[in-house]
Amino acid sequence: MRCRIPLPVILWLLTSLTACQTLSTTPPPPTPASLLSTPTLETAPLEEIDKMKMVFVPAGEFLMGSSEADEEADDDEKPQHSVYLEAYWIDQTEVTNVMYRRCVGAGGCTEPQHSARYGPDQYANHPVIGVTWFQAQAYCVWADRRLPTEAEWEKAARGSDGQLYPWGNTPPNSDLLNFNRQVGDTTEVGQYPAGASPYGALDMAGNTWEWVADRYSQNYYAQAPAENPPGPTSGTTRVLRGGAWGVDARAVRAANRFWAFPGRNDLDGFRCARSQ
Repeated sequence: MRCRIPLPVILWLLTSLTACQTLSTTPPPPTPASLLSTPTLETAPLEEIDKMKMVFVPAGEFLMGSSEADEEADDDEKPQHSVYLEAYWIDQTEVTNVMYRRCVGAGGCTEPQHSARYGPDQYANHPVIGVTWFQAQAYCVWADRRLPTEAEWEKAARGSDGQLYPWGNTPPNSDLLNFNRQVGDTTEVGQYPAGASPYGALDMAGNTWEWVADRYSQNYYAQAPAENPPGPTSGTTRVLRGGAWGVDARAVRAANRFWAFPGRNDLDGFRCARSQ
């Protein structure tokens, strides 16, 4: 027995099928331009002047300093407080000897005075050390960047939620950083990817101390502005961050602060930053 389908039903089926095909072939909406242009570690530019790769730190608040309950923290790390920063870029690694040589060759920098590691080729990709705060500042100006503020350095190192170290709250070990004389010298930059910060910055704990822009004040946190703190307006010393190859676990905490006179060079290195 044959079943005859009424003509109106056939027309309805054809119309429905055409509509379904139209829907299935409609292309998805384009990705908003704001998302395509959002800077990430993968899209970070290679700097033309010194070939440095930079990582992006988005605008927002983060917890700076150490809590009152942290027995390892010094008084100058307290009180812990929320800080808002505008977006910025920061060097993925410390500036290396080969990068610094380019600045010297271009007449923008002077040579480190007390670093046996500066000249030999085997140290080319080690962080430049033995530079004063003034030399670090001169390099960043030559490279069309600037020294990061202390707040910018700390956010890039620990992220927004106040973790103890760049990699989290796990105690330091030799797979995460160069510290505690386990190597006995600086290492090439970028040798500890497991110790990267939440934004992809490397070597922000250990290897070498890093100059930042700020003057040092023991009590600055109690009076610092809540947005984009520039550091004290006066003072004779400058802040150093991050620890070095010879320090212990306490000194490589992201909140740890150290200071020195700006003309002192010792084992000091640096990295640069740029506003977004």
